[in-house]
Amino acid sequence: MKPERTRSKTFTRRAALLTGAKMALLGGLTARMYYLQVVESERYKMLAEDNRINFRLLAPPRGFIVDRNGDYLAINIQNYQVTLVREQAKDVEEVLARLAQVIDLEEHEIAKVLRETQRRRSFVPITVRDNLTWEEVSRIGVNAPDLPGISIDVGQSRHYPYGPDMAHVVGYVSSVSQEDLSGDPLLELPGFRIGKNGIEKRYDLALRGQGGTSQVEVNALGRVIKEIDRQEGQPGRELKLTLDMRLQQMIAERIKDEKSAAVVVMDAKTGAVRALTSIPAYDPNTFSEGLSTKQWNDLVNNPYSPLTNKAVAGQYAPGSTFKAAVALAALENGISPDHSVFCPGHMRLGDRRFHCWKRYGHGHMELVDALRESCDVWFYDVARRIGVDAIAKAANKLGLGAPTGIDLLGERGGLIPTKQWKRDKRGQPWHAGETLIVGIGQGYVLTTPLQLAVMTARIVNGGKAVSPFLSVDQIDGRDAHERTEQEIPSLNINPDHLRIIMQGMDEVVNSPRGTARRSAIKEPDRAMGGKTGTAQVRRISKAERDTGVRKSEEMEWRLRDHALFVGYAPVHDPRFVVSVIVEHGGGGSSVAAPIASDVLKETQRLFFDEDENAVTPTETGENDANRRTG
Repeated sequence: MKPERTRSKTFTRRAALLTGAKMALLGGLTARMYYLQVVESERYKMLAEDNRINFRLLAPPRGFIVDRNGDYLAINIQNYQVTLVREQAKDVEEVLARLAQVIDLEEHEIAKVLRETQRRRSFVPITVRDNLTWEEVSRIGVNAPDLPGISIDVGQSRHYPYGPDMAHVVGYVSSVSQEDLSGDPLLELPGFRIGKNGIEKRYDLALRGQGGTSQVEVNALGRVIKEIDRQEGQPGRELKLTLDMRLQQMIAERIKDEKSAAVVVMDAKTGAVRALTSIPAYDPNTFSEGLSTKQWNDLVNNPYSPLTNKAVAGQYAPGSTFKAAVALAALENGISPDHSVFCPGHMRLGDRRFHCWKRYGHGHMELVDALRESCDVWFYDVARRIGVDAIAKAANKLGLGAPTGIDLLGERGGLIPTKQWKRDKRGQPWHAGETLIVGIGQGYVLTTPLQLAVMTARIVNGGKAVSPFLSVDQIDGRDAHERTEQEIPSLNINPDHLRIIMQGMDEVVNSPRGTARRSAIKEPDRAMGGKTGTAQVRRISKAERDTGVRKSEEMEWRLRDHALFVGYAPVHDPRFVVSVIVEHGGGGSSVAAPIASDVLKETQRLFFDEDENAVTPTETGENDANRRTG
């Protein structure tokens, strides 16, 4: 009996332990179920819904860019893409080999697709190539039975109808880089492109628009089963520019034979930029389509710098065009317009000679004479008298030495030196001879073609602090360009001083002794005034001066002088200003002035003839014809 009782007790104890363990497990399971179904119910409900319904972002159409007449400068076009789905293709390499027999596929394109197939799920489409021609689309369609997993998608891509003619203003779009990511989910969409240069970059947010959404049903693996709902996004804004495409094309055609040049045309009274051209240029369509390594290297290594917008980022010694600013500085510092200087062809300072461009001199010169014939010695003399700081003050007032604020990125500010600048930057004192060189726009002085246009506008518009702009519409809060002509602040320049300078610039072109007389516009009511400039890029030795300075055509291109001209028209009531630089072009009077003359003739034809036939509101809300007549 005793062993029997012992076994019974042992069994009872084990049964109790087992029952207790079962109860503990059951209690833990119950607690876990309570936690999942009650405490965490909302979380898992959300996860379950996300596994069934997904929201996907849709890229909005990018806003168009148009010129002042509504001519399209940047648009969106249909983009045919060939895509591949790995799970349908089975043998991807074989399918790509067959596709390469139908359309041109480079080895690096095939390699890229093979890499993508390893990174993405088997049902996710992979872009093999985009921007297909209609002929390529047709060939793929005909061969579709032999190309499993291959299909054609239709999207949108950016297109620039005028190509290089507008490249430096409009810019281009390209793929989003890691550095561009800023929290905007649109930037993470495959194939999404943003502005990388020019107006496309400056107003990228406005042009980009707002994304839409697509509500789709998916399975647990993420494969789309069907679309439930779609909310289209808000397209980007259409952006209107002040440019006239007809004038822009005319300028591009006029300077096409030059190796490197820039031209700016601006409304002197409002600051509206009517043309802004820089050559050589590039085709912005290659960037939106996808630039090859070879194409990029060709652009970067081109000695004429096609990627640089020389109109706003090219910095050049202004040469004699700067004499208009020096003349203003002279008048504002007490130099009389009757101040006479005898020019024997040089000026001596200490043991150095500073030469005039005219070897045997101009004789007696006063201010208007010196502007008309571009006498270096007269400007050497007044520069020495008033000093470099006085010149810098007048030049800064006219818009030189600092960015103009135009709505383009990458603008450079040039340089107007002072004594303090040299001490700070070079750690050296200023020398008297450097002042003389500054007086003729050489030495440390650097300006951009756009700055020279602004300088000219401020001289001929009565001393108004006009600033250049490209966008007609108010974008991202920028509304300075909406000021009327009367609201543009004055620079408080004595009008008599401006009148004297303009008289000299008038005679530069319209006097028999003027340096640009051969480029005069013959129609009296559309005559132009201006100032020639020739900027040296090399030092001329004494030995060369003794034997005769070599002509431009006798030297290699990079040793030739820069040719410059700033002008305005019409003389009786200035409305437009132009700035021209031809890199290593030779003389300003022989090369740059004829270009400016043709440009101002065409500008007046386009604007004044239209004004006579139609009443069209301008960017400032006034009628051009009314503004022209006061």
